[in-house]
Amino acid sequence: MSKWLTQEWLDQTREMAESQPEHPGASARMQYVVTGGPDGDISYYWILTDGKIVESRLGTLEDSEVTLTTGYSDAMKIQKGELDANAAFMQGKVKVTGNMAKIMSLLPITNSPEYKKLQAEISAITEY
Repeated sequence: MSKWLTQEWLDQTREMAESQPEHPGASARMQYVVTGGPDGDISYYWILTDGKIVESRLGTLEDSEVTLTTGYSDAMKIQKGELDANAAFMQGKVKVTGNMAKIMSLLPITNSPEYKKLQAEISAITEY
């Protein structure tokens, strides 16, 4: 098991996501900020190319296209599948800045059965 929001966890989840189907054109440079955690705020980023995570690292991506900011508790609920990410956004629990069209173009991926299955598999190997 990997501790959530560590580089080990990011590496393991990126490897697990390699099995996801390709989605041509679904590319984005995404910054995530999880606030108020026991270890303080955590920043990490994903670089997606055609729906595949090609890079996943702790830290800040200077040229990100979109930033998603979520409180620790809500981020954990989303990761565990207890809170739908789209619903969290609509409820104001996920703040998005940057290119909103990028986020909207990725929604079909996050709503796919393959993604939901991967999310459950990742939650099962995660130490919260």
